[in-house]
Amino acid sequence: MRGKERKVIDDARDQPLDKRVRFSVRLLESASTYKDIVVRKKDGFTQILLSTRSTYNNTLNREVMNEVKSALEIAAVDDSKFVLLSAVGSVFCCGLDFDNIVKHLKYNRKRATVKLVDTIKNFVNSFIEFKKPIIVSVNGPAIGLGASILPLCDVVWANEKAWFQTPYTRFGQSPDGCSTITFPKIMGRAAANEMLINGWKMNAQEACDKGLVSQVFWSETFTQEVMVRIQEITSCNSFVLENSKALVRYNMNVELKQANVRECEVLKKIWASAQGMEYMLKYVKNKMDSF
Repeated sequence: MRGKERKVIDDARDQPLDKRVRFSVRLLESASTYKDIVVRKKDGFTQILLSTRSTYNNTLNREVMNEVKSALEIAAVDDSKFVLLSAVGSVFCCGLDFDNIVKHLKYNRKRATVKLVDTIKNFVNSFIEFKKPIIVSVNGPAIGLGASILPLCDVVWANEKAWFQTPYTRFGQSPDGCSTITFPKIMGRAAANEMLINGWKMNAQEACDKGLVSQVFWSETFTQEVMVRIQEITSCNSFVLENSKALVRYNMNVELKQANVRECEVLKKIWASAQGMEYMLKYVKNKMDSF
């Protein structure tokens, strides 16, 4: 599939003609809906790929987050057994698009802050509320919100060349994605503080050792390894998959939603302040492209 194409693909060529016609209409509708992600409807699951046209290195602006949220909402009610979240290119997700944020905050900062933070809150909630399993295939660097959403998913597989970092203090930002709850639970308070406060850069194996990643695969066979395991999960009963996730996540959603609200309230305070804006402007001005 060429990188500039934006469409939903379904392996449904064996369906009756009337069903294929209706499905073709859905394809056209989806092609006009998604600009920054690719959604592929597979046999038994939905694949959502970050392939951002409007941002750099798969960063997240309001449009991208709304598209991912929309794709999850559709997958939640269709016949998909689970979602596979991955990315196009050599980068998984570099978190929030600070260039875009600064651009919006320059004008009517208070109103723009509310809109941006509400988008983040709704984006994170869409992961918390999704009842089917979410499998993540991390092909490269996962930074900021791109890393903090991983514990909200159910299985995370990483390319050996992937790395993970949440250097929020360097961004002039506070933690997001419920990481203030999930990181300490997963890796312990000390390691969580190294990630969230000190910006510790974890390689794939370290992330696996700390519990942020489920398994690490060689880069040469990464895609094949992922798809072998995806096919195994596809063969499972959807009712069993959904109820198994419900048991594992029992009583967690309330705590996660509360953490999401707290984190977003702090973000509002920071972004609405003159000091916060100044620090973010400084970061955007001085940041260096390391990819």
